Amino acid sequence: MQMNDQRDINAPRAEVWAALLSADVLKECVPGAQEVTGSPEEGFEATVVQKVGPVKATFKGQVSLTDMVEGESLTLSGEGKGGAAGFAKGEAKVRLEDIPDGTRLIYDVEAKVGGKLAQLGSRLIDGFAKKMADQFFENFQSVVEGPADEGSEVAEAEGTDEASKKKGWFGRLKG
Repeated sequence: MQMNDQRDINAPRAEVWAALLSADVLKECVPGAQEVTGSPEEGFEATVVQKVGPVKATFKGQVSLTDMVEGESLTLSGEGKGGAAGFAKGEAKVRLEDIPDGTRLIYDVEAKVGGKLAQLGSRLIDGFAKKMADQFFENFQSVVEGPADEGSEVAEAEGTDEASKKKGWFGRLKG
């Protein structure tokens, strides 16, 4: 199964890049993630619980980052084993581009499953894989941008420090 899409993220490219390399951000973004540990250099280990149709499984697996061009592109490759449920593996090629309001994240994803999961049928699996990818990148955008902060416009008008506070994960990290 292959899919591609893009997201416009209201954050500088350097912040989006740093978020892609953060185990904490990845844990917040991967649907069903129970644990994500590791580093970009050595790869990440993850435990993810997911239900696909009638099959619920805990996947334990690794994610590696390759083909990294600082601030521009990388490839996320992962493989997880879900015991009797089977396995899932995939690869996402991610590119970042500057846009007037922040960063455009463009991704191409290829995913494969085997075992009991593969017996569920390609339409169910393809729909699930697309939903997972969309949910990951939607979560990623929300985490990087942070919650909408209506008070910041008022604070900016009043000249208070509230306007300068970061809303997303980067601000929480620095704060």
